[in-house]
Amino acid sequence: MAVLPSAIIGHEAPRAQLLSDIDSSNVAHAYLFSGPAHIGKMTIAKWFARELLCTDQDPETCMSIREQMSKLIHPDYLVLDELWMEEKQENWDAIALSSNVPQQHRQKKRARTNTISIDDIRALQERLNETGSTQFFCCLIRSIERLQDTAANAFLKILEEPPPRAVFILTTEAHQSLLPTLISRTRTVLFQPLSQKEVKPLLESAHDDDQAFISHLAQGAPGRIIRLINDPELLREEKQIHAQAMRFWQMPSLHEKLKWLTQYSEKGADMDSLMLHLGLALREHLAQDYKDTWVRAYMKLASSLHTNAHKGLLLEQFALAVSAP
Repeated sequence: MAVLPSAIIGHEAPRAQLLSDIDSSNVAHAYLFSGPAHIGKMTIAKWFARELLCTDQDPETCMSIREQMSKLIHPDYLVLDELWMEEKQENWDAIALSSNVPQQHRQKKRARTNTISIDDIRALQERLNETGSTQFFCCLIRSIERLQDTAANAFLKILEEPPPRAVFILTTEAHQSLLPTLISRTRTVLFQPLSQKEVKPLLESAHDDDQAFISHLAQGAPGRIIRLINDPELLREEKQIHAQAMRFWQMPSLHEKLKWLTQYSEKGADMDSLMLHLGLALREHLAQDYKDTWVRAYMKLASSLHTNAHKGLLLEQFALAVSAP
């Protein structure tokens, strides 16, 4: 039985604060939902937008609003989520499931990156001043760190003089990488990993043999739990990578460690996934034989991968550090 991603799990404190903003007429013109990936930021953003658009509406009207929002056709609801990228061979029907900001300009210019360009902001801006039917106009943008420099400058101007009724709800997994001027123009809402008690209802949908591993890998992120339960092939792949990461710390030679890291990197694999598995495996080894140099080397690699340094060189330095006698 598939787990439905629409259910809201946890995050009682942020939700209570957001409802309080509505009740006290203290809604900010821009919110920044900050926290780890798959933690539920976009789910809460959509929930908050529904609450805003249903403000002072009767139940029947609110039901109609929610139905239109679910189909991304409500005039007061704008979402920039998935971007059209040619190399993915995506079609407009697939994009329309998560975004309703026009993106035809990306196809015309053969846009190939997962970054938000000045053209994306211009397409969004054309919709901001449209006449609506509710008290608020909600604009959701996932992973605001995707803004290119020119797009960020253009978006900052919008935040400086926001259109009437507009409420921007932005999400980020990389708070530290954002411009201070953007952060200062938003009300930050922090999202933390959920407790084992909070995610337990989700785990009950998984096979008994898989529950402990999924919980261990998810690290309190309900979105990751849902993905692993609903995608058996992904779960199988994650188990294989984790088993390999466990063996990595036990490999006796530099050659073996470097060979595995290089092969993983050359496959174009997600380095964040690699670091997650290496970190979890290292934590499991902490109760056994380990060296402080392993922890220091891991932390250095984790921070360096997000710089412009050469990835191959970083992996080589890491392998050397964790292989030293």
